[in-house]
Amino acid sequence: MKKLIAIIMVVLLAPTASAQQWESLFNGKNLKGWTQRNGKAVYKVEDGAIVGYTVVNTANSFLCTNKTYGDFILEFEFRVSEGMNSGVQFRSESLKTYQDGRVHGYQFEIDPSPRAWTGGIYDEARRGWLYPLTKNPAAQSAFRHGDWNKVRIEAIGNRLRTWVNGVACADLLDCMTPKGFIALQVHTIGKNKAEEGRPVAWRNLRICTKNAAQYATPEDSSVPQVNTIDNYVSPREAAEGWTLLWDGKTTEGWRGAKLTAFPEKGWTVDNGILKVLKGNGGESSNGGDIVTKRTYRNFILSVDFKITKGANSGIKYFVDPNLNKGEGSAIGCEFQILDDERHPDAKLGVKGNRKLGSLYDLIPAPDKKPFNINAFNTAVIIVRGHHVEHWLNGTKLLEYNRDDQEWNALVAYSKYKNWPNFGNAAEGHILLQDHGDEVWFKNVKIRELDD
Repeated sequence: MKKLIAIIMVVLLAPTASAQQWESLFNGKNLKGWTQRNGKAVYKVEDGAIVGYTVVNTANSFLCTNKTYGDFILEFEFRVSEGMNSGVQFRSESLKTYQDGRVHGYQFEIDPSPRAWTGGIYDEARRGWLYPLTKNPAAQSAFRHGDWNKVRIEAIGNRLRTWVNGVACADLLDCMTPKGFIALQVHTIGKNKAEEGRPVAWRNLRICTKNAAQYATPEDSSVPQVNTIDNYVSPREAAEGWTLLWDGKTTEGWRGAKLTAFPEKGWTVDNGILKVLKGNGGESSNGGDIVTKRTYRNFILSVDFKITKGANSGIKYFVDPNLNKGEGSAIGCEFQILDDERHPDAKLGVKGNRKLGSLYDLIPAPDKKPFNINAFNTAVIIVRGHHVEHWLNGTKLLEYNRDDQEWNALVAYSKYKNWPNFGNAAEGHILLQDHGDEVWFKNVKIRELDD
């Protein structure tokens, strides 16, 4: 009897779907509680839905809630014309101090085009794509053309997740904006009169803000997660074996390539960014290169970097600091970091093997590659035994095998020909290069792999 009473009490006290408190964002009759910003698209209430119509010669238009929201679960339905781009902003802002009030922030993408990125997360008027559905191709078929689509967005703490018609789409960790309004976007069509008057509609908009975390969707590790929080290893990344190679705060774990301690000049730690400062443009002539205190064998190395115009630098691996005690940089295989358009080194070497992303002076990266000189870019180096790959912003640039006849012949015709057994060491240090130009680094992470 006591056991039965206990079970009944648990059932009565446990949270239920009916206990979840929802607030309607739209009364079904008018646009009370909403304010239009930026563009001049036309918003109307039709058949219990908010419908936005495209207008020529106007910017992106946003119908914004007057209230702001932090942690929440948002649900709604939408229907969009074929080929029309749209979206729903969340945790977004419009500030006079930011591009004269331009709406910016997280956007749930509505994309009926063949690209099929509906459900991805875009950072409107700020950083661009944070979670394109190239990260989760399985979700690209969730959108239903010409029909109403059901959406769920969970913004809880630093975790942002989306669903389309019950299919999990995006799982993003980001901490830039903790609170903001929700807005319905009608995308600009420029001067294209043929596109004027095309509709996108939203209905059944409701939000849960009370105890949102309690009603969050259970964990689904099959959905790829993207972590954009600087110098942070997420629980999922930690479980996969990722660790910070630089902690974002100190110089712990690093030293000068030709020193026993970290350089006293030429490098700074500034607000989560490791900066090599501008010198005279020479190799290791200011603060000098820095290397990890320990060596690495098989690994995936990820480094975010940003270069100033005309800058030269590099990420080296299999570095032996004892090989070169004289002038110049320490010796190792190098992922070249370079402003190809402005630095003269891009025109040297053989077939472009000194350009950005190349295995410096050995194997060229493609001329066309994803790179933005005005933003941070992500370099990834993968080493599995003798096989090595270079990646830039999610695109593989090159791969090669070392310590074989072809490799040794390649080295023999490079600037490394006089360094014994170059590139063939079983393990080595990882290096960030001082080449006399200002370059920034952050999110230096490594995942060691089994032999």
